[in-house]
Formats: sequence, C-alpha cells, structure tokens
Amino acid sequence: MSTTNGATPLRLGLRENLAQFSLLVGVNALVGGMVGQERTVLPLLAEREFALTAFTATLTFIAAFGAVKAGTNFFAGTLSDRYGRKPVLVTGWVIGLPVPLLLMWAPSWGWVVFANVLLGVNQGLTWSTTVIMKIDLVGPARRGFAMGLNEAAGYGAVAVTALATGWIAEHAGLRPEPFFLGLAYAGLGLTLSSLFVRETHAHARHEAAGHVPVVDAHHEDLSTGEIFRLTSFGDKALSSCSQAGLVNNLNDGLAWGLFPIFFADAGLSIGRIGILAALYPAVWGLGQLYTGGLSDRIGRKPLIVGGMGTQAVAIAWIAARSGFGAWAAGAVVLGAGTAMVYPTLLAAVGDVAHPRWRARSVGIYRLWRDGGFAVGALLAGVLADLVSIPAAIYAVAALTAASALVAALRMYETHPPERRSGAGAHR
Repeated sequence: MSTTNGATPLRLGLRENLAQFSLLVGVNALVGGMVGQERTVLPLLAEREFALTAFTATLTFIAAFGAVKAGTNFFAGTLSDRYGRKPVLVTGWVIGLPVPLLLMWAPSWGWVVFANVLLGVNQGLTWSTTVIMKIDLVGPARRGFAMGLNEAAGYGAVAVTALATGWIAEHAGLRPEPFFLGLAYAGLGLTLSSLFVRETHAHARHEAAGHVPVVDAHHEDLSTGEIFRLTSFGDKALSSCSQAGLVNNLNDGLAWGLFPIFFADAGLSIGRIGILAALYPAVWGLGQLYTGGLSDRIGRKPLIVGGMGTQAVAIAWIAARSGFGAWAAGAVVLGAGTAMVYPTLLAAVGDVAHPRWRARSVGIYRLWRDGGFAVGALLAGVLADLVSIPAAIYAVAALTAASALVAALRMYETHPPERRSGAGAHR
C-alpha cells in the first residue's frame, strides 16, 4: 500500500483528506479573488482614466491575460508531474504578488496589460494546481462534487470581490483602494501555500495502481505530444470538453470586458454595474455546489450540453433587453448555465485521463479553455468596433449554441451508470 511518509497509508476520498481538501478550497478562493479585483473596475478604468475609445484596445488586458494563462496551464500540468504540485502552487503566488501594486500605480495602459500577463501566470499555476491536487485527493467517485466545491470557492470569491471593489470604487475612486483586497489575497495565498499545503502527487500514483480506464485504448504511458493530440482532437469526449471550455471562457471574456461598458453606456452607476458584474459569477459559483455532485449522479454529458445551451439563451437575452432588472435576470441565467458546465468539464477530463498523465491532460484542457479569454476579447472587441456591442454579444451567443450542438453530437458519456453505482465504495 502507498504511504505518505513511509508509515501512514494513503487513502483516496473527500472524507479521508478533508483537512487538506478544505485548505485547498480556501486557497482557491484567494486565487479567484485575484481575478475578482478587476471585474468591475478595470474596463471602467480603461475608459475613464486612460481614455481608451477603441473596444479592441480596451480588451487587450483580457487578451493578454487569457493567452498567458492558457499557455501557463499547459506547463503547470507538465511541471506538476515533474517537480510536484506544491512547488508550482507556491511559484504562482510569488508571481502574483506584484499584480495589485501594478494596477494601483500603473502610469499607462501598457503597465496594466503587463500586470495581466503576470496575473495570467499566477492564475495558470495556482488554479491549475489546486484543481489537480483536489482530483488527486478525492479519487474517482466524487470527482464532480470535488470540482464543484473547487470552482464554487474560486468564482464565489470572484463575485464577492467584484461586488466589494465596485462599492469601494463608487465611494473612494477607481484607484488605488479597490486593489488593496488583491494585495491581501496574494499575501495570504502565498503564506498558506508555503506553510500548510502538502504535496499530493503520491495520491495520483496510488490511484494509478488500480486505475480502470474509461476507454480501453487510453494507455498509461503516453508522451506529452500524444496527450495533447488526444485531449485536443483525438478522443471524442476530451476534445468536446476542450472546445466547450474554450467557448465558455470566450463568454466570460465578453462578460468581463464588454458588459460593464455596455451597462455604463446605458447610464448605470458603478455600484449597479458592480452588482451585475457580481451576480453572474455568484450564481456560477454557488450553483457549482449542486451541479458538480449532480454530474456524479446523472452523468456529465447532459449538464455540458444543457449548460452551453442555457448560456447561449442568456447572452442573447442580455443583448435583446435593456434595464437593470432584465440584465440581472440574464446574468442569473448565464451564471446557472456556466455552473452546469464548469465543474462538469473538469470532472469529465478527470474521468477519461489516466492518473499518470491526468495532470498534463487537465493542463491541455485548460490551455484550450482559457485561450477562450483571448479569442473572446479579440472577437468581441473587433465586432464592437466594426458593428456594435450588441452585434458582438449576439455573435458570441450563436457560437455558444454551436458549441452545445457539437457536444451533443460528438461527446460520449464519461461517467457511465456502472461507475455511479459503485461510487459509495470510494467515499
């Protein structure tokens, strides 16, 4: 039997690893808060303090963040397999420390973009690693529930921080006070990760010893190139998850970068924009407490297809309607659709990937998923400049509907009934 230190037997499961799992949930909330500090304030800062008039230029900070985070996700999986999970996590926090300071005192928009390059590295290393570590700890039976808790903590913190920074900005100005929260998050995250988080790589090796693959052809010994091809294009479930993840974060890039400007142009106050910016990730975050576990009971595919379709309807609704109440309803439905998809996609990747190369497969999936930020920022910015903001929103809604159709036609169920019925043995 595997051991943690030569004496204590390793056990998989949420209850068996509750203390470390709970600590990692808290750490991921701090990771989410680092993004939340920007959600309300930064698009308004671009327009009002740096006088950016072109939407494409305004959204460069999201494009830079998404491109760097996507690439970092790939390397985070590979590095965590090679050197361990904890060193990657700690390194991510060290790189994130300067971000709030740069946002507070940036003399030009280029400094804001550079801050988001560092934020992309921070998020790619820390969020990817907390996901991998939780998958390591809980084993296969409650993977969806575990991912629901992880993503609920992260996006719940995004929502709370977006609301808090909107309130602070309305009362104290756009800089520097809203970014004090980010500085506190970075310091606390580094402290907890350095002193209290324990390495989980041995848990993955322990699971690998008894792993039964979902698809017989998925062997344990694959090169990184083979894993990339399998996750991106070869396996029908993994590739369906990768495209759905990309489109999901394309939506999030739109919500992050264009929605605050869209609402401000309609005359909403910063406080009300902050509420709308918080509603979407709040429902997204809290909803995952239910949807992650639901995918363990009913399977992954229904939630992925249904969630992408729900997002498409919500985005089109926001473009078609006007007024705070209508937009709030759209934000709630958008958050619900995202909650259906987000933890379920991670759980599905974990279902299919062999434990020996699962960290790399998760990193590749997250490469595609977070590449959606960059694609969404560029697509939305160009369409908003060439046509209008509503045209950009409708285009994203159409892409999201197409993504739901691809998943419906291509993906197979990764958590079949026989795995669900045997879940109790691993709890």
